[in-house]
Amino acid sequence: MTTWRTRIEPFTRPVFFAVSRMRRGMTLGVRGLAVDGEGRVLLVKHTYLRGWWLPGGGVDKGETTQAAVVRELREEAGLIARTEPRLISVHSNERFFPGDHVLVFSIDAFDLTERTSHGEIAEIGWFALDALPEDTTRATRDRLAEIFGGAPADPNW
Repeated sequence: MTTWRTRIEPFTRPVFFAVSRMRRGMTLGVRGLAVDGEGRVLLVKHTYLRGWWLPGGGVDKGETTQAAVVRELREEAGLIARTEPRLISVHSNERFFPGDHVLVFSIDAFDLTERTSHGEIAEIGWFALDALPEDTTRATRDRLAEIFGGAPADPNW
């Protein structure tokens, strides 16, 4: 589904990056891995980006990475963590945004409720590893192959 946000994102991204770069030298983001009782992984589709992603987002000033991933999962997917997030991997996102880093966490136990973010997420879904949507992002596929398929961890996002 192409929305107006997806269409304008290529034009607004440079402005966002310029403002972010002026405000901070390095940026930090988190992604969360949640697997349900049937072995399916949680993915989200944003209103402003193409493809399916692991849920996540930026770490706010004064926030820990663990608190950020818990917050992002709650906002984007209505997932409430019952255990502390477990760090899986750290990646440089230089190709996409110089100075950006992404940490991937696993949430091992959770409850589901209504999401608190509206307007940011177009769809959420639970997918078997062998039945991911065709437009799942390369980075998401790479992380899942590293976590579940034994692929070597790539330090680059």
